[in-house]
Amino acid sequence: MSITAYRWMMNGVNEPLTRQEFLAQPKASEVVVEVAGCGVCHTDLGFFYDGVRTNSELPLALGHEISGRVVAAGEGAGDWLGKAVIIPAVIPCGECDLCKRGKGTICRSQMMPGNDIQGGFASHIVVPTKGLCPVDEQRLSAAGLELADVSVVADAVTTPYQAVHQAGVTEGSLAIIIGVGGVGGYCVQMAKAFGATVVAIDIDQGKLDSIAEHGAAITFNAREISGRDLKKAIGAFAKENGLPSTEWFIFECSGSKPGQESAYGLMVHGATLSVVGFTMDKVDIRLSNLMAFHARALGNWGCLPEHYPAALDLVLDGKVELKAFVEQKPLAEINAVFDAVHQQKMQRRAILVP
Repeated sequence: MSITAYRWMMNGVNEPLTRQEFLAQPKASEVVVEVAGCGVCHTDLGFFYDGVRTNSELPLALGHEISGRVVAAGEGAGDWLGKAVIIPAVIPCGECDLCKRGKGTICRSQMMPGNDIQGGFASHIVVPTKGLCPVDEQRLSAAGLELADVSVVADAVTTPYQAVHQAGVTEGSLAIIIGVGGVGGYCVQMAKAFGATVVAIDIDQGKLDSIAEHGAAITFNAREISGRDLKKAIGAFAKENGLPSTEWFIFECSGSKPGQESAYGLMVHGATLSVVGFTMDKVDIRLSNLMAFHARALGNWGCLPEHYPAALDLVLDGKVELKAFVEQKPLAEINAVFDAVHQQKMQRRAILVP
């Protein structure tokens, strides 16, 4: 006895599913997404190189920055067939008390592709429909973008959106971004989109020169100025430009020990320190500074799916530049790409395309 499953086509014609798609038939309220692209994130490198443990047992496909098209749907999910989507990097259950109180990022039943479930470095992925972000393909085309390009919205764009939103950045704020690579570069753009004047700090002059054209009002190379001198320089810039000398918003995006220690050292009275980057390294800080400055420190795990449409709008409206900061690579070259990203030989965020 043979069984054949079929792919829904936008032209109304059905064709057989691939074997991989057929083996991964979705359950109720689930869909199969044909992957258009999956971004390579620092977190993936942590799993692969640094011994960070995944929640799911191995073998496991990594990858959590995913865009694609729905090609099969389980019961109750048929409205998604054929739609272009972005899959949230963190998928809350939507049913627990935390989710109902707007705290889905700490949902204890959340699922993260490439961590809790199979990820996006594959041709297809099965995910629940909860939180799926539809992509308007006409606006996408008008913005000069491909569906694969917006895969990075799933984390590199939405995570800093969540961080800036959560911190409370508003018009007239001074925002300091430490580490302006993948996530940090978008954090600069997000902070500016929220109305802040942005200070960018990195050790890579090329990245600083690039972000100076996309949102940073001033840049500092941490190899040339650091510690108290850096804090004094930022203070002087703030004074010269009529910006606050207190209540700075500091976003640590480098995911490095020096970056985190530098971020902590830049605290002023009423400051908000947002930890966006991740490292396994431990840092040496005087925790009492939080008390002395009446400051606050915030963690930032992913982004609530309900914020995805607004973040995507900023991209499609041209307020957040995407194309200049991404580079598509064939999925077949994943080993070489991982190595290049790990060796910091890629200036743009890699998107692997099946």
